[in-house]
Amino acid sequence: MDIQPTTTETTVTADRRWLLSTYGTETNKTVTLDLAQFTSGTDYTAAANGLPNLIPSGTPLGKVTASGLYGPYDSAAADGTEVFAGLLEFDTAFNTGSTKIGAALRIVGDVDVSKLPVAFTVPAAASRTDHIVFSDLS
Repeated sequence: MDIQPTTTETTVTADRRWLLSTYGTETNKTVTLDLAQFTSGTDYTAAANGLPNLIPSGTPLGKVTASGLYGPYDSAAADGTEVFAGLLEFDTAFNTGSTKIGAALRIVGDVDVSKLPVAFTVPAAASRTDHIVFSDLS
């Protein structure tokens, strides 16, 4: 019997059309995502065909007050995620069963709101902690 290791490589190109300039890239904040806050099919693409679960770049995030971790922004929530904190900078992959993962949070920059991966209404200043300038170029 001959046992040989196998290596598989997959290249995925991030869809970052929502980003209008590189301004703010150097000010990204490192955060931890609470994966229990995210819903398969709504907030991320479930693993398939050998690819991991994937939260798309540009996903709006909020900070869960009780844990200090981040989840999807939800204006109707009452756990802290109703305050918009910023956008997920890069597509973020994770394995099924994972509970937390590190990520980059964009808190400054110029963004085309119409090209974000989800419908997003920019909240009033009192419900934001970011410094992003949103435009709608659709």
